[in-house]
Amino acid sequence: MRRPFPVAVLVFVAACATLRGIYFREPEIHLQEVRVTSLGLAGGTVDLEFDVYNPNNYRVRSTRLFVGLDLEGTHFGDGLLDNPVELAPEYHNRIVLPVRFEWSGVGAGARALLTRQELAYELGGEVTLATPLGDKTVTLRGSGNVPLAALVP
Repeated sequence: MRRPFPVAVLVFVAACATLRGIYFREPEIHLQEVRVTSLGLAGGTVDLEFDVYNPNNYRVRSTRLFVGLDLEGTHFGDGLLDNPVELAPEYHNRIVLPVRFEWSGVGAGARALLTRQELAYELGGEVTLATPLGDKTVTLRGSGNVPLAALVP
C-alpha cells in the first residue's frame, strides 16, 4: 500500500518555499492623456490613457477598473473597465478607459475641452487586481494637469 501523504507534504512545502519570496507591490498608475473621441448634441466620450507600471516580478491581471473624473473642478464622468487587462512584470503598460459625459452639468470642464491644450484634473477610484497572492484592491487618487489630445475629425 502506497502512502500519498508524504508526497502531498513535499508538494506543500515546495509551494510554500516558492511563495515565500513573492510579495505584492502596488502598481504605479499615472494619467498620461485625455483624448476626446466623440462629441454630440447630448455629450460625448473621452478616453483616459493611463501609464501603469507593474513593479512586481510576476504578471498581474486587472479584473476591474473604476474611475471618477473631475475636470476644472467639476465632476465630468465615470468610467468602468471590467475586461481583464494583463500587466506585464516590471513593465510600463498602457490602459485606455473610455468615459462618457453629458453636456449638462459639466460646465467649466466642457469649456476646457473646447478651448485648452491642457486640463486640470482630479480622479479617484479603484482597481481590482488578480495576483498569485489573491485579489488585491488598489485605491486610485490623482490630480494635476494633463495634455488634451485634439479631437480627430
